[in-house]
Amino acid sequence: MLNRRHIRVKVMQTMYAFKGGESDDFSKDQKFLLFSIDNMYNLYLLILSLLIEVQKRAENDLQKKQNKHLATKEDKDPNKKFVNNQLLALISDNFQLKNQLEVYNISNWELDSEYVDVIFKAITSSDLYKEYMTTKVSDFKEDKDFIVDVFKDIIAPNEKLYDYLEDKNLTWLDDLPTVNTTILKLLRKAKNTSAEGYFTPKLYKDADDKQYAIDLFRKTLLNRSVLNAEIGKKTQNWDSDRIASVDYVLLQLAISELKHFPSIPVKVTINEYLEIAKEYSTPKSSVFINGILDKLVKEYEGEGTLKKVGRGLM
Repeated sequence: MLNRRHIRVKVMQTMYAFKGGESDDFSKDQKFLLFSIDNMYNLYLLILSLLIEVQKRAENDLQKKQNKHLATKEDKDPNKKFVNNQLLALISDNFQLKNQLEVYNISNWELDSEYVDVIFKAITSSDLYKEYMTTKVSDFKEDKDFIVDVFKDIIAPNEKLYDYLEDKNLTWLDDLPTVNTTILKLLRKAKNTSAEGYFTPKLYKDADDKQYAIDLFRKTLLNRSVLNAEIGKKTQNWDSDRIASVDYVLLQLAISELKHFPSIPVKVTINEYLEIAKEYSTPKSSVFINGILDKLVKEYEGEGTLKKVGRGLM
């Protein structure tokens, strides 16, 4: 689920908030970094559980109509195609997902059910829903295609849901694109024979990614004065007040990665931090950062201090 760019963003945010020096104890900050990353999984479970709650809401709606005192023929014999959607049933019945929802105590929608109603109404009033409900029978593929379209076009871009998540946890806004992309991929590739653990993917691709987050944070902090000196040599003609704080942090991280992570290609490091700068800093930041890193890489190559291992890492 988690990619290296998102790890870099999390480390950048923690570095930006860090107010101590190299000699200070930063164990709490490291714990915060890992907690911030782990909390992304809570967001994943929360959004996926919303699909389950929407299906429950649809079922309750049908039951209420059937129990009306003056129920119509349609109320008594409703179209249950959405309620019986095979992909939603697969998600709802997934044992490992149920277990994870309990372990992480994902019960938001019980207290904030109005947001389930918001999504339910947005779905049932859409043209997607009206077209889907023109028949009463469907196969797994049709059910899946419908849920994929609903998630992509209705749930993911919903502004009220976005505002709700922002109120619950500010860091979730940075996590949301990655989480939504993960869920969309899982929905698209789902099969009616999907393995039990299909809807509970690992947060980290492997143990190396988690260690990378820790090492990037620690090695950057422990070498901050050296990194700042490197930046200072290349920005002598710049007023320090004109350099955005985020740019400083991104340069520290990028230089640390160039010097202390021999298995990461130079081009990957530079491109990743330029993309992050475009999203999180000023319009001119990527050009500024690219200029500094380009000078430093040429300098390191000339000195023979840029140690990269493996083919194609330069």
